[in-house]
Amino acid sequence: MADRSLRGMRIGAQSLQSEDGVVFADRAEYTYRCETCGHETVMTFSTEAELPESWECKHCGASATLLVDSKPVEIDRSGEKVARTHWDMLLERRTRAELEELLEERLSYLRARRGQQKIGA
Repeated sequence: MADRSLRGMRIGAQSLQSEDGVVFADRAEYTYRCETCGHETVMTFSTEAELPESWECKHCGASATLLVDSKPVEIDRSGEKVARTHWDMLLERRTRAELEELLEERLSYLRARRGQQKIGA
């Protein structure tokens, strides 16, 4: 019964969709200039889309900035947070002297424990 419903149709060979009645969005080209090598990358976006201020350079992978009237857009980085590392968070809770004291205590404990273990036990 299943083979009767698929008779005459090549699965995967043809799409059943058509472009009849499809209205394409208006598009515009925007240029991005690489900050390191100076390459220019032209990207096509919808005119209704919100444009990203930076784009990855297709030549070197560095950050490229959007050009408006042949001038780079000023990127506002004031709201960006600087990534904090574990070390930064640790230094917020303890001083360096306290950390060195804790390290020395822990090392002496581990060295004492290592000395107490018997071989083969």
